[in-house]
Amino acid sequence: MTVTITKVPLRPKVRDRHHRGLSRWVVLAGVTVGALVMLVPFAFMLLNAFKSPGDYSSGGPLSWPTQFYTQGLRTYWSAVNFPLKLWNSTLIAGSVAVFGVVVSLLNAYALGIGRVRGRLWIVGLFLLANMLPQEALIYPLYYVAKEIGLYNTRLSVIIIFTVIQSAFGTYLLASVLGTFPRALLEAAALDGAGKWTVLWRVVFPNLRPTLAVLLIFFFIWTWNEFLIPLVMLIDNQTQTIPVALASLQGDRLMDAPTTNAGALISLVPAILFFLIFQRTLARGITAGAEK
Repeated sequence: MTVTITKVPLRPKVRDRHHRGLSRWVVLAGVTVGALVMLVPFAFMLLNAFKSPGDYSSGGPLSWPTQFYTQGLRTYWSAVNFPLKLWNSTLIAGSVAVFGVVVSLLNAYALGIGRVRGRLWIVGLFLLANMLPQEALIYPLYYVAKEIGLYNTRLSVIIIFTVIQSAFGTYLLASVLGTFPRALLEAAALDGAGKWTVLWRVVFPNLRPTLAVLLIFFFIWTWNEFLIPLVMLIDNQTQTIPVALASLQGDRLMDAPTTNAGALISLVPAILFFLIFQRTLARGITAGAEK
């Protein structure tokens, strides 16, 4: 009687994801330290926002407050008319985000799908325009706005930032659409679809995650802009939150607790917007990586 011994292949040893190598722990520790360092200024802002001017003068910015001081928040809220400034910033940033995405999509569709002659030069021009500093653009923008009667209006800032943001969006989307599958376009053309139908029924659904990421970035970038709104918006009825925050600082006097309280209030809407659309941002980046 013969016994046949069958060798059972051993399963490859699966490495437990909790037992990482030393290099991964070093990278994780470095990222954690970097995140904590980036949070230090926000911790100081939060600490000094609820500190009285007397505590700030006697103990400095690193001292712990002796009382929970909220007068700085109320002073900033009423002094700069924060609800109006919040509306101005939301209107400008939201309009720029929507219009910037639409203009970027139309430009990139013409360059990436339409195959415009001199496409590479045009895309390079958009990239160069995106690299120009705002200081180099401020005088021409100011002069043109004065000539056409748009100075000190929210519309002027919306138009300016729509053009600026769409320069980056066009460069990014044109690079993506340059590698768009031609088979989908040819199938749509065989079905009798026109250019607009191809744009909204074929291209737009595939670019929706990327467009969502651009929308979020355009909103946050425009919300934080300071120089152009400072020059173009000189009336309290049209100014944005960053400009209103800067108005608290004088040449020889600065109320540090009120300034920190104003910075804290001004930061809350942007943080809420990011938290609300955080899942959309993560999905857009993941979808772009998979494609």
